[in-house]
Amino acid sequence: MDLLRTYRRTLTGFADQVGRVGPDQWAGPTPCGDWDVRTLVNHVVGEDRWSVPLFGGASLAEVGDRFAGDLLGDDPAASARDAAEAADRAVSEAGALDRTVELSVGPTPGREYLHQLMAEHLVHGWDLMVAVGTEPRLDPEAVRECARWFADRVSMYRTGGLVEPGVPVPPDASEQDRLVAAFGRDPGWRPKS
Repeated sequence: MDLLRTYRRTLTGFADQVGRVGPDQWAGPTPCGDWDVRTLVNHVVGEDRWSVPLFGGASLAEVGDRFAGDLLGDDPAASARDAAEAADRAVSEAGALDRTVELSVGPTPGREYLHQLMAEHLVHGWDLMVAVGTEPRLDPEAVRECARWFADRVSMYRTGGLVEPGVPVPPDASEQDRLVAAFGRDPGWRPKS
């Protein structure tokens, strides 16, 4: 499994999905508690924006609050594409994945940060798809890699309040359903009509 290639598929997959959001869907609910569709997309675009200076060696203090507030403007799809392209360039620089990145949890290896970003795009991509009524089909290789990576981090993420408690699924649940359930989502969630 090529981590960078798999990350890129989740990155572009999320940006592509943003382009499919209808004008009347931005205020709709998502599986993420109090977040509507626009807030969810803004969060992921913010993660993409943050990744550029962090992979470039900036500290959290140096980045400051430059990515606070609305990052989507009047054209959320264009903003998501632009942020994804900038993030892709940042992680594609020679040696980027071998760097140590400063995160809120402390110094973090670049490959670990890339796994976190892949999970963000994958799981929030599922959130976005179900919120706007698209059949949620995630990249199977990315699902497997994310599940493998997350298995060793579940308790840390739950203890830190980064994810909700896992949701029980039947033994014959798909890999995708098991992954979103591990991240605290009900695989059967759909917006109320």
